[in-house]
Amino acid sequence: MLKKIIKFLLVLIVLILLGGWFFKQKNKPVYSGDLQLNNLEQKVNVYFDEFGVPHIYANNQHDAYVALGYVHAQDRLWQMELVRRIAAGRLSELFGEDMVDTDKFFRGIGIERASEKVIRKLDTSGQPYILTNAYLDGVNQFIEKGSTPIEFRLIGIEKEKYTIKDIYNVFGYMSFGFAQAHKTDPFLTNLKNKFGDVYLNDLAIGINPKTEIIKNSNRKQKVASNISGSVNKIMDNSIVPPFIGSNSWVVGAKKTKNKKVIFANDPHIGFSQPAVWYQSHIVTPDFEIYGFNLALTPFPLLGHNHEFAFGMTMFENDDIDFYEESDTQTFDIRKEIIIVKDADDVVIEVKTGEHGPIMNDFIDAIETDKNIAMDWIYTKLDNEMLEASYEISHAKSLSDFKKGAAKIIAPGLNLMYGDAKDNIAWFASAKLYTRVGNANPKFILDGSIKENDQLEYLDFSQNPQAINPKWNYVYSANNQPGKIEGRLYPGYYLSEDRAKRIVDLLEPKNDFTKKDMEVMINDVQSSVIPDLIPIIIKDLSKVNLSDNEKKAIQILEKWKGDFRENEIAPTIYTKFLWMFIENTFVDELGTEGLDQFLATHIYKRQIAKQINSRKSVWWDDITTKNIKEDRHEIFTKSFHESISTLEDQFGNDVEDWTWNKAISVTHKHVFDKVGSLRSFFNVGPFVTDGTNEVLNNQGFKINKSGLYEVGHGPSTRRIIDFSDVENSIAILPTGQSGNVFSKHYKDQAQKYLKGEFVKMLLNKEEIMKSEDKLVLEPLK
Repeated sequence: MLKKIIKFLLVLIVLILLGGWFFKQKNKPVYSGDLQLNNLEQKVNVYFDEFGVPHIYANNQHDAYVALGYVHAQDRLWQMELVRRIAAGRLSELFGEDMVDTDKFFRGIGIERASEKVIRKLDTSGQPYILTNAYLDGVNQFIEKGSTPIEFRLIGIEKEKYTIKDIYNVFGYMSFGFAQAHKTDPFLTNLKNKFGDVYLNDLAIGINPKTEIIKNSNRKQKVASNISGSVNKIMDNSIVPPFIGSNSWVVGAKKTKNKKVIFANDPHIGFSQPAVWYQSHIVTPDFEIYGFNLALTPFPLLGHNHEFAFGMTMFENDDIDFYEESDTQTFDIRKEIIIVKDADDVVIEVKTGEHGPIMNDFIDAIETDKNIAMDWIYTKLDNEMLEASYEISHAKSLSDFKKGAAKIIAPGLNLMYGDAKDNIAWFASAKLYTRVGNANPKFILDGSIKENDQLEYLDFSQNPQAINPKWNYVYSANNQPGKIEGRLYPGYYLSEDRAKRIVDLLEPKNDFTKKDMEVMINDVQSSVIPDLIPIIIKDLSKVNLSDNEKKAIQILEKWKGDFRENEIAPTIYTKFLWMFIENTFVDELGTEGLDQFLATHIYKRQIAKQINSRKSVWWDDITTKNIKEDRHEIFTKSFHESISTLEDQFGNDVEDWTWNKAISVTHKHVFDKVGSLRSFFNVGPFVTDGTNEVLNNQGFKINKSGLYEVGHGPSTRRIIDFSDVENSIAILPTGQSGNVFSKHYKDQAQKYLKGEFVKMLLNKEEIMKSEDKLVLEPLK
């Protein structure tokens, strides 16, 4: 009897394994074979290289974009589904009541309505429109012919075809994801109402003109805090990664060893699985581009070919204003119905007035009778992002590229350019404006005062930019650009840390190679912290220091600011940083206010300012009576608390406090919250190096726990050397495919962590050696 049971169990196990194998084979992407597609004019050959990048060879662009849509969908259909739903406010249909607040918010701000308005005005005879619809045709043919991603099956939803509105909704979400005003303006308004100008004047709200600035060269109340907190929560819980910051630099021919331009770019975006970018290479008789596409977008925002390269960083300009509206204003009212899985529909009414939608209608936490409106340039003006992305990816010259860059209204982007003819350029691309009156847009404005919303839009020629500057490089690290019309353009720019490091590395050297760029783009040394350490150590009390405290000081004194895995100083400094921030700001801001402060870029700019400031109103702890704390006391208290908590966390041996025990990264799938599925879909956790605001920007939320989970970083690293363009290199954080059954789901993860790269193939002979070839033929 026992033998029969064992035999039965073995057979059952074999059947289960076979069933699993057949299920995987049926549902993984198809990288080889022959398929017939509708609406192809001629045969298309798609060669998938060893990392799953499709190299699409077609006889015309229409066929190439049909093919791109098909292969993009087979690797990223689930990602496409998420990104089209978030801006349209349709996530509750998938995930139930947990997503209602997110859906209410995005329905309220009106991205989908703006998309509909722009689409009605599109030139349907133009190439951007025609090729976009070819791409959508390919996506929708995969929906009809291809396998259904496992995520659709697990959630229990049907596939829906895509339209051009879905693409515009992606642009809208991207634009809002770049914005900082919703995190900053309400927070500062609340702070002003509570404490007045004396505290505001001691914050790094404006940019210090003495910090690193990108040089131009063109040779031709409580209400407010609730808004910040609510929007921060929505974006923090977003299942689509937000856009954070970026690095890029383009080194001119005169500063390179081989006397040709070298281009480098690494946009910083929230980590997720699948990765943000999808790589593809299109070749037709009249066109070639090796591009990096966002989900559901036909034209890449990063790309190169034999002739030119382009990329981007976030501009961080101010393109959202908030207004407190008068009680007498009349509004247009629309009803939005949100379908909620396993629950009743949710109905909201959204009022829209002169300055945009009234946020009270879709943010429940706003506790006031005053109407707060959001005035966003993306929904105010007609957006040409589709045309712009087409033109920059199809440019034949620097002049063509500039024309495409000029069409971007929002989001604000720093577009970077380099070419085989030794041109380099940077353009701050956005619709910029000046104010007629003296209103400060960093605060909620009075909507009844007409001068507050009188704007004069600038011509693109007035935007910050540099074309072939005499210093022979251009760069951007989300820092403040130089003056326009005699003044610095307002925005939510990041601290100088990365920008200063880039300039420090680029300025003295004139023989750069591709290898130098590989080292530089993986650099983890802070350019600012080494100057702060002596100030901290000098001003803290040395009385009654423990042995571990003495040792910690010695380690910090020898430290050069490197955040490598085996370093001890980063653990000590980062713990001190949290204690210093908490002891300095929490008494005024409270726990909730401190969280809102840490979500702004002001906090990153404030660190160096505050540490350097001997006299600051923030040093005093307002909760202590008859005592006025100063920098010396805050530094001393923070240092003692830091060492004590590190001893509790990592033990009494300081040598064990290495950075790799404090920092980690996991690329989380949307099913991360489902414990039984987490390890199957997630990629990681991994130990990493880096930190906030170094070139290898491994961004995390600083916190009390002393364990730092990286949430964002380089979404790709790319280096294009025009002296050897066919050996240009890149890397993704996880892999090319979003299909968990694909061999390319996470095959780049370890290389990425090690700072390695893979080749971006352009040479046809190399490409044709691929083992995986998919032939797409017209349906007969």
